[in-house]
Amino acid sequence: MTVSNTVDQYTIMSGDRSKIKDLLCNRLTECGWRDEVRLLCRNILVEKNGNNSLSVEQLIAEVTPKARMLVPDAVKKELLMKIRTILAENEGDN
Repeated sequence: MTVSNTVDQYTIMSGDRSKIKDLLCNRLTECGWRDEVRLLCRNILVEKNGNNSLSVEQLIAEVTPKARMLVPDAVKKELLMKIRTILAENEGDN
């Protein structure tokens, strides 16, 4: 089992996963990331307008790597610190 899977399982079991998810959603909205991704999707759809067969899966595949790069470092660092805090608290409980 990888560290990522272990952290994921722990956060699900402890109930902290929803807190982390809520924090991420709030921060992405606050920094304008959601609007940037929405614009990115629109631009791809306009660019590929001649291709009527563009599926949702294809759009997601094209947008995902670009959207991940748009997540601000400050948001990534804040989430990492939150996860570390949760894990440290868990160690203290054992």
